[in-house]
Amino acid sequence: MAVPSRITAIDNGIATVEAFGALRTTSLMLLDGEVAVGDYVLLGPGGSFAAEKVDPETAAEALAYLTEVLATGQA
Repeated sequence: MAVPSRITAIDNGIATVEAFGALRTTSLMLLDGEVAVGDYVLLGPGGSFAAEKVDPETAAEALAYLTEVLATGQA
């Protein structure tokens, strides 16, 4: 399952993204359109590339659901 990750910095097409307190870097070269700091993306397998931009409402819903699953162990 892909976890929405918030972009915290962008430098030369490489973004630093955060999800659940973990930071990682990912390439933005596969995305259509522009992204900015604060936007949410889904990472592809392995996390090397951002695969899709996600609207903030969808990201918030997914993160809330995943937080609940992690807390309770129940999907």
